[in-house]
Amino acid sequence: MGAPFLPADLVAMMDKGVSVIVASRDLALRPSVMRAVGSSVADEGRSITVFVSRRQCRQLIQDVATNGHVAVVFSEPSTHRSVQVKATRATLRSAVADDQPVLARYLASMEREIGRVGHAPALTRAMLAHRLEDLVAISFEPEQAFDQTPGPRAGTPLGGGDA
Repeated sequence: MGAPFLPADLVAMMDKGVSVIVASRDLALRPSVMRAVGSSVADEGRSITVFVSRRQCRQLIQDVATNGHVAVVFSEPSTHRSVQVKATRATLRSAVADDQPVLARYLASMEREIGRVGHAPALTRAMLAHRLEDLVAISFEPEQAFDQTPGPRAGTPLGGGDA
C-alpha cells in the first residue's frame, strides 16, 4: 500500500519541511488538532512521521492511540500550496536522540519558509520550541491524499489510494 499516487513535486514540497497540521478524532467523531513541530517524509511519500508535543496534544495522541486515524495537512506558507494525507493505521512512539537531525532540518526549513512571508526566525523558533523528551512521533503510510491548495481544485482526491 502507501502513496505511490503522490506526485513527486508534492512529495518534495512535503519533505523539505513546510507547515504541518495534524488531526484525528475520538470515537464520538470529535476532532483533535495540533501543529507538528517536525516531520519526515520517506520512501517517495509512502512513509510519513510527524512530531507533536505530548504536553500540548494529549487529546490528539489519545485519539490516534485509540483508533489509528490521522489526517495531516502540509502547506507551503509562501504559496499556500497544500496537500492533505490520511491514514487509518498510524502508530505512536516517543521521540529519541536519533530524531534530532530530522527536527533540526525541519526547523531550519520552517525558518526559511516563514521568513519568506516576512517573519523573523525567532517567531518560528518560538512556535516550534520543544523538548525532545516531550515529543511523540506519529508514523503512518498514507491511504488517501487530497489537493488542499485554495482554489477550484481544493478537496480533489489525488489519483490512486482509496481516495
